[in-house]
Amino acid sequence: MLSNNEDVLNVIFKVADNLEYEVDENNIVTVLEKQEHKIQQLMRKLNFEIPKYKKITLDEYSSYVFLKIDGEKTVKDIGESLEKRYGDKVNPLYERLLLFLNHIDVNCHYIKKTNV
Repeated sequence: MLSNNEDVLNVIFKVADNLEYEVDENNIVTVLEKQEHKIQQLMRKLNFEIPKYKKITLDEYSSYVFLKIDGEKTVKDIGESLEKRYGDKVNPLYERLLLFLNHIDVNCHYIKKTNV
């Protein structure tokens, strides 16, 4: 458990090793989630058209943040970069940033903490 705001801002994330994603020419990230449930596999064998991947396209801000996650930058570094690029559009900055990072860490497992 993190004890204070400074600890939260010093967390470093990296993209999960098994995560597959694409980046288009506009730096928009599309995450590819494998659909390998046994029922999906069975349905494919029965010639049903079940996509192998569920595609989740991030918006401009989320893509920007996602591409900054490199296993070296802290939350504070990412926030400062985000604010420098987008200004007031991203306020309240750290509340939104931490909510997003927590979501893609805890719920989606796209990233993981490296230093906690």
